[in-house]
Amino acid sequence: MKTLGHGIGGVALAMVLALGVAACGSRTAPPPEPGTSRGVPPDLRGRTVMLYPTQQLMGVPDAMDDELLFHLRSRASDVTWIPPNEIDDALERSPSLQARSRGLAVGQFLTAEVLRIGDPLFGEIYRASTLVGGEAALLPVRAELVRDSDDPLPRVRLTMALVEVRSGRIAWFAILDGDPHPIDDPRLLASAADEVSQTLLWYAGS
Repeated sequence: MKTLGHGIGGVALAMVLALGVAACGSRTAPPPEPGTSRGVPPDLRGRTVMLYPTQQLMGVPDAMDDELLFHLRSRASDVTWIPPNEIDDALERSPSLQARSRGLAVGQFLTAEVLRIGDPLFGEIYRASTLVGGEAALLPVRAELVRDSDDPLPRVRLTMALVEVRSGRIAWFAILDGDPHPIDDPRLLASAADEVSQTLLWYAGS
């Protein structure tokens, strides 16, 4: 009986430890709301940042990625931005790495407060970084069209995460809204991308 009790205790301890490890990556909390911002964006000057393609497009044109890249580059020319197409090309040349730039496991960002990402997301970003020299990854988790009840015009809401590639730590997370515009107005995407660039690159001035 002592042996059996010891075994049950060992299993219980293992379960406690496993739960503790899982808790290091995220905190149980209500889903993040519009306007959420966590962490102060780090100074990215002199760093190489991978800009991933938007993972979830919900009624938003595919041009969202191009708009983000344009505004980020315009605001911070002293950051080496690696655009989505360069990440795609590098991964296509190295299929043995088994890493993707699209369809990543980003659902955790929409349901909990993520402090550090784990596998499979961490592994795919880390392996991609070894090909293009990325030090950080800017991950547009979701782009969606939203409307206020008192405004018929839509806005683009962007959920963004900045990941430190070597550690998987989330350096910055935010849910940001652009300005309301007609669906075919270029300012619809531009205002959301500009909001991201101003918030992330706060030190760059206007």
